[in-house]
Amino acid sequence: MMIKKHIHKSWAIMLLLTFCNSSCSDKFLEVPATGQLSEAQLNSKAGIEGLLVAAYAETNGRGFRRVTSTFNWMRGSISGGDANKGSNSGDYGDLIPWMTYQLYPSLGDIGQKWNAMYEGISRANAVMRILPKAGADVTEADKQRISAEARFLRAHYYFDLKRMFNMVPFVDETLTYGNGIEKVPNNTDIWPKIEADLDYAYKNLPATQSLVGRSNKWAAAAYLAKIYLYQKKYQDAKLLFDEVIANGVTSGGLKYALVANYTDIFNAAKETNSESVFAIQAAANTGSTDNSNTDLGLNYPYGSSAPGGCCGYFQPSFELANSFRVNAQGLPLLDGSYNAGANQLKTDQGMISDQPFTPDSAPVDPRLDWSIGRRGIPFLDWGVHPGYSWIRDQSFGGPYSPKKFIHYKSQVKNLSDATASTDTYSAINYNIIRFADVLLMAAEAEIEVGTLQKAQTYVNMVRERAANKEAWVKTADGKAAANYVIAPYTAPWTDKVAARQAVQFERKLELSGEGHRFFDLVRWGTAEKVLNDFLNYEIAKLPVAYSGGKFTSGRDEFAPIPQTQIDYQGQDILTQNPNY
Repeated sequence: MMIKKHIHKSWAIMLLLTFCNSSCSDKFLEVPATGQLSEAQLNSKAGIEGLLVAAYAETNGRGFRRVTSTFNWMRGSISGGDANKGSNSGDYGDLIPWMTYQLYPSLGDIGQKWNAMYEGISRANAVMRILPKAGADVTEADKQRISAEARFLRAHYYFDLKRMFNMVPFVDETLTYGNGIEKVPNNTDIWPKIEADLDYAYKNLPATQSLVGRSNKWAAAAYLAKIYLYQKKYQDAKLLFDEVIANGVTSGGLKYALVANYTDIFNAAKETNSESVFAIQAAANTGSTDNSNTDLGLNYPYGSSAPGGCCGYFQPSFELANSFRVNAQGLPLLDGSYNAGANQLKTDQGMISDQPFTPDSAPVDPRLDWSIGRRGIPFLDWGVHPGYSWIRDQSFGGPYSPKKFIHYKSQVKNLSDATASTDTYSAINYNIIRFADVLLMAAEAEIEVGTLQKAQTYVNMVRERAANKEAWVKTADGKAAANYVIAPYTAPWTDKVAARQAVQFERKLELSGEGHRFFDLVRWGTAEKVLNDFLNYEIAKLPVAYSGGKFTSGRDEFAPIPQTQIDYQGQDILTQNPNY
């Protein structure tokens, strides 16, 4: 939570006062605090809008460590088995417990995540607190919109805390330091509070905004439906998803739809599109790298010739890459056989870059090569991935590179920041919710209420976009870079268990590396089996990286409450999560 700021007078002033007689006026001491704005400055429209922009800004975790943003690549993807820490064992070792499920309350990144999210909440509450004192230039329509945006953001930050820590204190705009904020316990479920904020946002936000990065009515609707899904309120979620899919538009007025080319979702030059529901906005060359996608600054291939040149983090896992295997008909191997025998994806593990290597010709889902960088396949416009020379330590991180959130070579110093020491500070947005995610969440809800064929329709929409041959990764001569085969599900879905499995696997493929996987597994109740199976497979490939790894049900679904917070507020206020 935000720490109260105090104004300290210097010793020089204290000495001066000792020489001042009783009639001496002290008005000369009444100087406005440096770096602070007065209420009169803040309650203007410009002041309130500035506070609101600051609340949006914290979505990327600025001011804290790289792993604190609401992308959640650390918890959502690394803990979810999409990727490992990467790099080598000695660099940023605090990330290793996230991949081996060995978190502990004093781990620095846990406290940083907590602080960053409560900083966002504090900023949203500041907006709500100043609105009743707004000046004459703030209209009633302005107040309605601004309060709805602030409550949307507050709900967003609380949702991130809820799925990370479960039981957390809920602090609204009525509480400040000195009137009880530090005494709020974490003994009440905050789902109803999150729902109330998003419901308010849905009912009070406009359908379009003057700035496309702002939340709108339909982003709030999609988010609220997601909250229902997390709570297994499937009928409520279904009805709201129906509205979003039928009528939803972006803040810029574009009807929600899947973009034709899968990779355009991650291209900074094309990312303001019909698929973006709500995103962390990033920009390069603004005078501060804080405005860029700082959270992913470590997550580039490694080496002097590699994109960005640093730092080799966030390497996709063997298990994830194998998951893109398909059968002859272009359907995924839902029985898990992708990790067995010849179905395993051929790799160059243990081979240096000047040794001959040819990727195998077995069929794969085309999204593989937009999601994962692998040897022998073109890597955007950077040339063919050379394998070993772009990997910092294969024995620790494996043979793969991240690919989704890497800028093009043609965008260097334009959509990457020219003022930074490396080219890893990019203008690539991160979609907190995108339309494919909406369709797959809607498919889940349809299955649970019994309309399996509608769920199949939504899944097939996502798969048919991936089947667009014009968008497949191509070699220099214009041919498909691998044996890409993908098809929609044609046999009617009649079994709920099988349909559920198909939707869950589709989320794994479509949203890989986007920070969703761990949270999905926990809410589905499958985390213990899936993640321990993952560890058993991956540790044979990377024994050092995954040493000691084990997911323990009843503990590892949630991170521990930061020990620093318990120390600050007291054990009688904050209760630690079970088994920590």
